[in-house]
Amino acid sequence: MRLAAGQEALVARVLTKDGKAGFGFSFRLDAAEARHMAEWHAGVRADRPRLEPALGHPWEEAFLGGKPIPWDREPAFAALQWLSG
Repeated sequence: MRLAAGQEALVARVLTKDGKAGFGFSFRLDAAEARHMAEWHAGVRADRPRLEPALGHPWEEAFLGGKPIPWDREPAFAALQWLSG
């Protein structure tokens, strides 16, 4: 996904068997990093993933601060079309 500032981010979504969605991201374009974050967000991974800040982006700041990620800060995130589970 292209961020509003021009950088790229890899965004992952996981769906649990009961339909709960979890989201994750990586500014290093690391699929495992994004997937582990999404799994943790969905409640299927017990350990909170580590994240090394890369851009000082609001998503990173929220995740590192233990706050909800403000997904709506990136217009491209809202425009993503996910395949149905």
